[in-house]
Amino acid sequence: MRTELKDTTTSEVDKQISRLRGQIGLRTQGRVLTLVIMAEKGHSKNAVQAAIAASREHPCRIIVHIAHSVEKPNRLDAEVSIGGDAGASEVIVLRGWGESSRPTESLLSALLLPDAPIVAWWPHALPESPVDHPVGRIATRRITDSAREPDAMRALHRLREVFAPGDTDLAWTRLTQWRIQLTAVLDDLGPSPVRKVIVEGSDRSPSVILLGAWLGHRLGAPVEFSGADQPRGLYRVRLEREDGEVVLYRPGRSVATLSPPGAPEQQIALPVRTLSQCLAEELRRLYPDEAYGEVLMDALTSTPLDWCRTHQEPAADEDHSRYTEVFDA
Repeated sequence: MRTELKDTTTSEVDKQISRLRGQIGLRTQGRVLTLVIMAEKGHSKNAVQAAIAASREHPCRIIVHIAHSVEKPNRLDAEVSIGGDAGASEVIVLRGWGESSRPTESLLSALLLPDAPIVAWWPHALPESPVDHPVGRIATRRITDSAREPDAMRALHRLREVFAPGDTDLAWTRLTQWRIQLTAVLDDLGPSPVRKVIVEGSDRSPSVILLGAWLGHRLGAPVEFSGADQPRGLYRVRLEREDGEVVLYRPGRSVATLSPPGAPEQQIALPVRTLSQCLAEELRRLYPDEAYGEVLMDALTSTPLDWCRTHQEPAADEDHSRYTEVFDA
């Protein structure tokens, strides 16, 4: 069920939600959190769809704030969706002008679920400081996406300067399966010094940088990046060990080849993760992501990171026109 309210208030929106729930017999007890999305005008659709998909695993109230002109007279329009296309969630889309173009606690307070954690998500541009943002201050978790920024390294250093426990970034979340596979193969191989870590992927991808920093920090090895001018994100990792080279290579979007030293190649599933999958993973964890904090605060600056600008020719069987987003990981 969907309804629209023009030139309204959040108190009126809350009353309308109660009326709609009564009409279709829904209760709020099953909602486990409030997800507040700070979306950009004209670019909110993908974020809302990802949140609805993630809500099937984490029933929640989704509040989407879309800022319009601050110069216009104060006005708030709302669209409320419950059941049906809203999945296991209640979706409230707020469009604000004037003072209502700023997503403040006072604006949203009437819509926040009582005694439920708040997760703040910026799916587009990075805020100046997530923890100092009006919504970030009251949120248990704060999710950003540095892959949307034009300069990956600069974006990561910006996040580092304002980091607070509870912050995380989807460029890190996209690496979960890569980290699992690399950790597993190193555990199976046993101890042997790693001389160098080589990560291949675009220098526009923050996931490439974060994975290199994490590996170098954990293995105590220098890191070299190559393929900086490739039109795609992360696609290969090589670990040069004394007993041989470990290679994890994903030429496409779903299957990778793992080549341990002294063992046959293995085909493993390593699909590019969707936005909803990454968001669902973060909503499972309502406590600080210590691994992300360690990489951002320590590994990013203490690990020697070197970009090799030599152009890497793509393999003959790869069609790079398919890789339209450099943040694929």
